[in-house]
This record gives sequence, C-alpha cells and structure tokens, in this order.
Amino acid sequence: MSKDNESSARIVAVVEDEIALRENYVSLLQDYGYVVWQFSNRMDAMVQFEKKLPDLALIDIGLELELDGGFRLCQQIRGLSQSLPIIFLTARDGDIDTISGLRLGADDYLSKDISLAHLMARIEALFGRLERQESRTKQDDILRCQELELDLSQMRAQWQGQNLSLTVTEFWMLHSIAQRPGHVKSREQLMDDSKMVVDDSTITSHIKRIRKKFIGIDATFDAIETVYGMGYRWRV
Repeated sequence: MSKDNESSARIVAVVEDEIALRENYVSLLQDYGYVVWQFSNRMDAMVQFEKKLPDLALIDIGLELELDGGFRLCQQIRGLSQSLPIIFLTARDGDIDTISGLRLGADDYLSKDISLAHLMARIEALFGRLERQESRTKQDDILRCQELELDLSQMRAQWQGQNLSLTVTEFWMLHSIAQRPGHVKSREQLMDDSKMVVDDSTITSHIKRIRKKFIGIDATFDAIETVYGMGYRWRV
C-alpha cells in the first residue's frame, strides 16, 4: 500500500488479549486494506484513543485482568464519540452480556464463533453506512418529522431542539422509522435500511435504547410505536 493510500485508509482498532486471535483479525483486516491498531488491554487502547480515534473499534469484553474491561472501554469511547462504530467480538454470547453491550452503545455484538467472512461483512456494512452518510447531497441532508430533526450529512439528531446522542446504528434505524410516518417498518426492513444483519432481540435492544434517549429529553415521548407481530412505526 502506498503512503497516500495508507493515509486515506480506514483505521480499525482491535482490542483483544488473546494473541493468536488478535493476529488473525489483524491479518484479515490488513488483507482488506484497513490500517490496524492492536491492543491487548483497555489502558493501552485509551492512551491512543485520547490522542486520535480509529474509524471503528473491535473489542473483546474480558481484557487481561479486567473481566469487564471491554464494557468499560466502550463507555470511555462513548465519552469521546457518540458516533464511532463499536463492535463487541467475544466468547460471552449470553443474552445478559449482549443486552449490556448494546445498552452501553455498541453498534453490533458478535460471537467469536462467527466466520471471518461474516465478520468482514458486518464491518463493511458499518462502513457502508458511514460512506452513505458522507456521500449524501445537500438537498437530502435534513429530515424533519414533528419535533424531530435529522441532519444526515452530520449524522446529528435533535428532538424539541435538544441533541440526541445516537450511535451509527441507532441513527439509521431512527431515520428508517421516521422517514415515512405511519408506515410500519418490519425488522427485515430496518435491517435493510440500516445495512446490518442481526437477530430480533438485537433490534429490540436498539429500539429500547433509542426510546430511552428520547425520554431523557421528553418524559412524554411515545412517537415510536411497536406494532406487535409486524415491526415499528413513527406515530402520526
């Protein structure tokens, strides 16, 4: 890779304490043209992140002596950026850990059993959403729906004039629901619009987190309606 290409390549940070696994991920990502930063613990990762953030963070939960070091790292990253894509890649794939990871602001939560091809598909889907945002034309930049305003060029959301801090996944999921008020969006449509492939429980967790952020601004918020057996819609 030339220096010019390297300077424009996406940076992926891999935070994984198992050396063999970390080397596999690093090699795979480099083969796809990404610049890779690698860390074995939370502290070393944060030293770098406080200087410069990567374009995506791939994080294990257990990091060396910290049983939940990845969860804490996710919280710290969200303190620096609400939009940086974060993927948990871990052997801890129980419902409680999955929900905890998503509530902390992760965009995706994957088991280490996932194939490398599937992992790359999820990573490239996240970057695809970012590229879609970056390539939008100015006339498409603003979506307004009742007291909601979505600025697609800056990936900024506001409700009643106050900022909503959303992750990449949350932003595009909200955009999918709000762009056609009154129309039900199935889980499959939400996945298509958000360019991700996840299970139903993951989508439910994202919707709950989005609602919670609205309620933090407006305790009476009820615009995102669950249509049982069908999906979700923006209440007219």
